[in-house]
Amino acid sequence: MSDELAQTLVVVVSKSGGTKETRNGMLEAEVRFKEEGLQFNKHAVAVTGVGSDLDKYAEKNNWLARFPMDDWIGGRTSVMSAVGLLPMALQGLGIDDFLAGAAAMDEHTRTQDVTQNAAMLLALMWYYAGNGKGDKDMVILPYKDRLALFAKYLQQLVMESLGKEKDLDGKIVHQGIAVYGNKGSTDQHAYVQQLRDGVLNFFVTFIEVDKDRSNRDIEIEDGVTSGDYLHGFLRGTRSALYESGRESITMSIPEANAFNIGALIALYERAVGFYGSLVNINAYDQPGVEAGKKAATRLLELQKQVRSKLARGPGKTAEEIARSIDADPEDVFHALRHLANNDPHIRVSHGEEPADDQFSLADSDS
Repeated sequence: MSDELAQTLVVVVSKSGGTKETRNGMLEAEVRFKEEGLQFNKHAVAVTGVGSDLDKYAEKNNWLARFPMDDWIGGRTSVMSAVGLLPMALQGLGIDDFLAGAAAMDEHTRTQDVTQNAAMLLALMWYYAGNGKGDKDMVILPYKDRLALFAKYLQQLVMESLGKEKDLDGKIVHQGIAVYGNKGSTDQHAYVQQLRDGVLNFFVTFIEVDKDRSNRDIEIEDGVTSGDYLHGFLRGTRSALYESGRESITMSIPEANAFNIGALIALYERAVGFYGSLVNINAYDQPGVEAGKKAATRLLELQKQVRSKLARGPGKTAEEIARSIDADPEDVFHALRHLANNDPHIRVSHGEEPADDQFSLADSDS
């Protein structure tokens, strides 16, 4: 393991430097390097805002490098910044072609002619399919291994951007489009049965790649390749859904290369912005995410309070501790269960019902 770790570069990405998940992963990695007798700072680079907590930490500890991230760049739209480009470059992918594809799409989607603006057309399709209220889910089916994670990427881009309680006028609207999907045609077997015959609460987007592969095709039957089958499965599935009155969009790209994938990502970024305008919401903030972070911080503070109320000897129930700190008994109970399962100093005496469980400090606690 130490030989592999000695050849590992750790890229820590956090715009603010205060995102707990990123910080926790960084600290876990740092400890692991130290356990192997390696200097973490010789293996770490940061992508972060200038002057952020992470920027200061990396500078203080003499990390290999720091790459700046502007404050106006949102996480879900950061793939064209150092956030996405650095890992791509390290993997030997063509970032110049990737950016060129995105730039070409950016230019294309600035046209005022709606019929020639692919991003506006896509946004209008979403609006039509969901009655402008997100009544239907977006199912993404890319027929290419290299696009297997595209549905997960779009989950964040679309749902974090469009899932909003209020519009720009402050009215309660509860906008959004739910996104899910997986790779066609292998993974689609998990849910195409419902898509064809089940609840009609979705529209499908097929992503088609014209070029099968760059190397020689292998005939798996006389005159038929795997790529031929894949094309047949896509068109066949689309026809089967159409016959059942299921709506779909088909997106085609010539080849799954850096240029076309850059254009595809840029297309969806622009479509999200257009759709936000159509339904009068801000597609570039995320108040719900911030609310979740604040709630998590409150619960961590509660856990500290709960532990401070434990003592040796007779245990206390979650309700007793909750009353002493004026907290929700359910939150306290789950904090106690988490502590009991992960802290060897916490002892639990089980009662007839979970609510009767008593928690205390073990005698070995110092």
